[in-house]
Amino acid sequence: MIDFGLPEYERSTARLAPSRPVVLCLSGHDPSGGAGLQADIEALLAQGCHAAPVVTALTVQDTVDVIDFRVLDRDWVLAQAHAVIADMPISAVKLGMLGSVEMVDTVLMIMDKLPGVPLVCDPVLRAGGGGALGKDEVGFAMRERLFAASSIATPNLPEARILAELPNGTPDECAEKLLPHIRHLLITGGHGDERDVHNRLYLRDGSQHTFTCARLPGSYHGSGCTLASTLAGRLALGQDLVSAVESALDYTWRTLRDAEQPGRGQFVPRRLPLDLS
Repeated sequence: MIDFGLPEYERSTARLAPSRPVVLCLSGHDPSGGAGLQADIEALLAQGCHAAPVVTALTVQDTVDVIDFRVLDRDWVLAQAHAVIADMPISAVKLGMLGSVEMVDTVLMIMDKLPGVPLVCDPVLRAGGGGALGKDEVGFAMRERLFAASSIATPNLPEARILAELPNGTPDECAEKLLPHIRHLLITGGHGDERDVHNRLYLRDGSQHTFTCARLPGSYHGSGCTLASTLAGRLALGQDLVSAVESALDYTWRTLRDAEQPGRGQFVPRRLPLDLS
């Protein structure tokens, strides 16, 4: 018998090392590798966390746009999540593409098994290229039922307008409509045309924080997934919410600064390895 492992004393010592916090990721699979679960995994690795990816939907997409998608059956999603929850302590949950109202209810069933665990809700309603990833009714179901179970939602401004039913709403107007449904709200400003990007964090107690960064040229595939999963990782590590948001925004900006263009479409954030200079 060939032993490819460590010597016994090293093996026992290694198992005493503290485990990285586990973040359960409920999202879609993107075959281009730019967004969805692969983005979650890479961003969480960069935070020093372990990603447990649960597939909610399969997509046909590239770096240009989404072509089609198929939402998985509820039983398949529940089986994936329950297997992970029974095996690992979950420190945070990151939510991405759902694609159907039924999947909103499925997430609520999963969260019933995880009382007190922070949930970062990225309301993925559109792909970076503009293609729909679910009907608007999915967004409304998230607002009315899922936001109450979430610690924070991270929509960009077009998504916030859909959720708030304000087609031309400002970030402040959207936040006023959405804050009765959720404790904290981060509306990102990357889709605007201002010289600098203004990311606005709203808290239900009325306080507000604005984080400003330089606008980068080009468009990006997977930036929202990167931000939300990084934020979930920072919360899993025990960081308080406001500083976790700031850390996640800073990391995401650097992945966009170093982004690559592997295909014919948008740039893909360079999440690993990351030049920290």
